[in-house]
Amino acid sequence: MARKLWATRGLAALATGALAVSLTACGGEGAGGGAGGGDGEEGGLVGVAMPTQTYERWIADGNAVKSGLEEAGYEVDLQFAGDDIPTQQQQIDAMINKGAEALIVASIDGTALGSQLEAAAAADIPVISYDRLIRDSENVDFYVTFDNYQVGVQQGTSLLTGLGILDENGEEAADAPEGPFNIELFAGSPDDNNAGFFFDGAMSVLQPYIDDKTLVVPSGQTDFGTVAIQRWEQEGAQERMENLLTSTYTGNDETIDGVLAPADVLSRGILTALQNAGYGEGDLEIPVVTGQDAEAASAKLIQDDVQYSTIFKDTRLLAEQAVIAATSFLEGNEPEANDTETYDNGVKVVPSYLLPTVIVTKDNLEAELIDSGYLTEDEVASGQVDE
Repeated sequence: MARKLWATRGLAALATGALAVSLTACGGEGAGGGAGGGDGEEGGLVGVAMPTQTYERWIADGNAVKSGLEEAGYEVDLQFAGDDIPTQQQQIDAMINKGAEALIVASIDGTALGSQLEAAAAADIPVISYDRLIRDSENVDFYVTFDNYQVGVQQGTSLLTGLGILDENGEEAADAPEGPFNIELFAGSPDDNNAGFFFDGAMSVLQPYIDDKTLVVPSGQTDFGTVAIQRWEQEGAQERMENLLTSTYTGNDETIDGVLAPADVLSRGILTALQNAGYGEGDLEIPVVTGQDAEAASAKLIQDDVQYSTIFKDTRLLAEQAVIAATSFLEGNEPEANDTETYDNGVKVVPSYLLPTVIVTKDNLEAELIDSGYLTEDEVASGQVDE
């Protein structure tokens, strides 16, 4: 589902922030010899590689980064790879050959860009890893992302809140039901470094309740490798939930009370399988299902009491931070990092800038998503963004 360019939703602020950094940065040419574009003069070429146009968030991210860089005076080569690794490799090769002076890369597979990163390093091109950490290479200069472990903590917390075990403040509820509650676990794509952070963060919250039998996983499937969904595919999540329903919940009185889902696209596949199996009809209530990304389709499901929660990662702020980092490199400076310990890519700890996230339920959806301008009332009501 395509999300429109959010230039009308705060891009002016993004450009202003990037411009301010460019204007106040120290003089001198950065890696690749690029001159800053903040003074309105034409800057160098920046390559922006995004993984796919399948999901609305990546379209929004790509367009936002492109617009912010152009407002700051840079030429931009934005490419989407259709979730195909060779395509992304070829696109980045082409960016380097065209003379890109900086690269912003949201990788499909964080381990598959070794030769491209070597070529970038040889040409003195700084590489900014965007939201997904590029692994197993020393040639990653900076990382902009959210606090991904905390995202997982928030997902686990919202699942417990939805079940009534925790209150709205994340504290033990005074009137918490005893349980046990049947839950099933899902994780993201194993080739996405963030997926492990999400899962580990969630399990740090859920595991104590599994240990004391407040939560039960009837399928017995609790390890990351078993519950991960390759490429974050909605169809894969739906198929796995259908298989769980058939293998574990058919022919007995067991029902599912909650599902840990790490992304809205997976949540929708899970919910489709549950609804096809009769959940949401009669006395069979739809389980508490979590999510992430605050996509319009899932915002509607939350508003309609189908999906319980999502994690709002304001990608406008992420795009802004990527622009600031690229501008800093191209002005001959090092971007400001607020984390220099967490993100070890297997070769080095990559300096990072982490952004905050928010649990969104029906109770605060309007305040967080609509009042902030991230989505309009019509987009939430329709479940799709305006073209």
